[in-house]
Amino acid sequence: MWLKLLFPMLALIAGMAVAVQGQINGGLGKKIGVIEGAFFSFALGTLVLLFVLIFFGNGQISSVSSVPKWQLIGGILGAFFVIVQVLVVPKIGVSTTLLAVIVGQIILSVVIDHFGLFGAERRPVDMNKLAAVVLMFIALYLYNKK
Repeated sequence: MWLKLLFPMLALIAGMAVAVQGQINGGLGKKIGVIEGAFFSFALGTLVLLFVLIFFGNGQISSVSSVPKWQLIGGILGAFFVIVQVLVVPKIGVSTTLLAVIVGQIILSVVIDHFGLFGAERRPVDMNKLAAVVLMFIALYLYNKK
């Protein structure tokens, strides 16, 4: 039973970590610069991942040369996200930034699921999903309305 809750709880905790990360990165960027803040955030994260890889890794890192090259852009997208976060959070706040991020994630994930992009299993869009996306846009609008 608890295993069924493990992954959703980990995702929930990761979401909370992103909120904390946004404020921390935003403050860092204000002090040392946007690109510099993003660099140091990514550099420290890379070091942590290196240690995790050394002590817990059991995959086939040498197989990286055989994967489709488009699968290697995840790091670039992550760097883009951190730069945007460092730039935007001090201007509009953590909650507005993350609400917009979540709306963006949901919109593109619906498209990915609908068309089965990047090897995803096809999950067609229905009216409920469409209504949910529209409601998220409304939520973003209402949250930012002065």
